Amino acid sequence: MRVAVLAGGRSSEHDVSLSSAVAVRQGIADAGHEVVPVTIERSGAWTHEGEELALRPGGGLLGADAVFPVLHGPFGEDGTVQGLLELLDVPYVGAGVLASSLCMDKIVFKEVLAAASVPQVDYAAVREPRWRAQPEAVLRELAVLGTPVFVKPARLGSSVGIAKAWSEAEVAEALEGAFAHDPLVIVEAFSPGMEVECSVLGNGEPEASVPGEIVLQGAEWYDYAAKYSDGGMTLHVPARLPETVLEEVRRLAVDTFVRVGCSGLARVDFFVEGDRVLVNELNTLPGFTATSVYPKLWEASGLAFGDLCDRLLQLALERFAAERRNHAF
Repeated sequence: MRVAVLAGGRSSEHDVSLSSAVAVRQGIADAGHEVVPVTIERSGAWTHEGEELALRPGGGLLGADAVFPVLHGPFGEDGTVQGLLELLDVPYVGAGVLASSLCMDKIVFKEVLAAASVPQVDYAAVREPRWRAQPEAVLRELAVLGTPVFVKPARLGSSVGIAKAWSEAEVAEALEGAFAHDPLVIVEAFSPGMEVECSVLGNGEPEASVPGEIVLQGAEWYDYAAKYSDGGMTLHVPARLPETVLEEVRRLAVDTFVRVGCSGLARVDFFVEGDRVLVNELNTLPGFTATSVYPKLWEASGLAFGDLCDRLLQLALERFAAERRNHAF
């Protein structure tokens, strides 16, 4: 199979994407496929072997049988690239346009789960225009969440722009920092629970991996450095939880994946407080770097990295064929 691997992108997670793509290209090659590297420059231009590409609707992408987008953040996992790949009429790994967009917006994602009474931490949305107009009122409303709270750009990933705030003054400062990345910010109540992550793989009948426990090595919380620095965290697999709780994590991971319409792959993150399992967020294009949790959990579940890449490509072809059967073109 000829596989185009997309890397880079226009978001602040450009460098993380480039690191992930190195591993993915190797995994695809190890699975016996031909790799076609495509870089999305910070300018937004698509290039291959130093030459800028001209993309034509219905024209595919460099003759690839499938595309593996190894992209993070806006213009990568938010439905925009997925929409472009739909127009190019080429199979691609991962969630489609709607699920990608929904899961990228932490507020919309949490509201969908709340409508189904899925357990999660308390949260509030803050929009920059209202913060500028009524900062005191916003801070009063956020006070019901207690302290500390996590302040995050609502449509970014990899812990970029996130701060942990312990006081009203720190909340205000954290909001300013988050607004530098996104005019929509989410403020989440603190959970003292164990951080647990679970990988999901599949289309119509997805499977969940063995859940893993995030053990921080010196960091106060799971920030950018802890995620991407060697030794920043240790992944304990399986998570040190009773079997009944592990099964609930896996059940909720699959349920959340299906509920928001995902396909291919996703990593679902949780807080576990005793026997209470809280969904935190879902990442439709999780990292594939040497330290990334998604492939490590599948490896612990018996699926090697190259086989994982191959399975994701097969799922992309299956979804593409099914969608073309169900629509008249």
